[in-house]
Amino acid sequence: MLSYEQALEQLLAAARPVAEVRHVPLTAAAGRVLAQAQTSTVDVPPLDNSAMDGYAVRLGDLPQAGVTLPVSQRIPAGSVGSELQPGSAARIFTGAPVPAGADAVIMQERCDAGDGVVTLNHLPRPGENIRRRGEDIAAGNEILPAGIRLRAQEIALAASAGLPELPVHRRVRVGMFFTGDELVQPGEPLPPGAIYNSNRYALRALLEGLGCEVRDLGSVPDRLDATRDALRLAAADNDLIVTSGGVSVGEEDHVKPAVEAEGRLDMWKIAIKPGKPLAFGEVRKPDGGKAWFIGLPGNPVAAFVTCLMLVRPFILRLQGVAEVLPKRLPLTADFTWSRPDSRLEFLRARINDAGRVELYPNQGSAVVTSLCWSDGLVLNPPGQAVQAGDSVRFVTFAELLA
Repeated sequence: MLSYEQALEQLLAAARPVAEVRHVPLTAAAGRVLAQAQTSTVDVPPLDNSAMDGYAVRLGDLPQAGVTLPVSQRIPAGSVGSELQPGSAARIFTGAPVPAGADAVIMQERCDAGDGVVTLNHLPRPGENIRRRGEDIAAGNEILPAGIRLRAQEIALAASAGLPELPVHRRVRVGMFFTGDELVQPGEPLPPGAIYNSNRYALRALLEGLGCEVRDLGSVPDRLDATRDALRLAAADNDLIVTSGGVSVGEEDHVKPAVEAEGRLDMWKIAIKPGKPLAFGEVRKPDGGKAWFIGLPGNPVAAFVTCLMLVRPFILRLQGVAEVLPKRLPLTADFTWSRPDSRLEFLRARINDAGRVELYPNQGSAVVTSLCWSDGLVLNPPGQAVQAGDSVRFVTFAELLA
């Protein structure tokens, strides 16, 4: 069997970012992947400005605290005052440019204002409460590297540098369908032997959360011709095809021969639990191009976990993201795991009030309630028993689903 690291390495080696770049306004940039590094053409802030409502002063006029000075001018935000007259103070407001000659701003709570004068009850240090020109961003400096998913923070930074739009990679287009005559959609009657298709809704939510354009082809009958038809339809206008179920070699598992007939397929047995079977390959497009193919297992937890740990980094790389692997946090176990598997285990777990990690009691690959209960996954190495107090590696759903 392939190790998790080997499978991930092969997936990422195959992935290439979509070539098409689009320029989108900042209001439409959230969640998109920046295609080109951005530099600032302006200093931020553009001038020295006040960090407080208060009084701008010359230090040379303040031999000690308690000095009273006349107020020579008033400078609100958006206005530029004149040079500060020696022996005077300027009333100034947060964000307003500091007048030439001023060395500091004393916050108004440390001052007593009178009729045209102010008593300064504090002896400031040089530069106190002054935000210097370019201290946040210097003109000409790179502010955003290529290959990042744009969050509110990055959009705010671009806006502060005056950028009205950003170049981003086109969204990855994903076609998905599901095999299994036993699958029934929620809301329909449930015949004997049937199950509701939870994977359709879970995987769609995961893919859309990654910023993909998802084309949902629904459930496909367990027939070779129907599976081939679905593959051709999905390949026509998508970058990636994702399926769930039918990737084994049973008589009713038609995904393998269908993909082999329509393109190329590698069947992988990966040393992970849950999620051992995974199919990776490509399907021919009508124009001679290709769409990538990933076939996930049918058990709902296995499909969910393999989507997060294998499909997610592959899609991020297709989107042009540079750093695709989640952070693994070293945390303390509040559980005992005395019968480890020979494969890498993704154990559903959460952080308790003591800051330690506890496990969901039923780690079965069909127990969807465990996903709702958990904060993330413990990555337990093959053959590794765990005692309470041991250090474990933990990946949070908050990061995987961001």
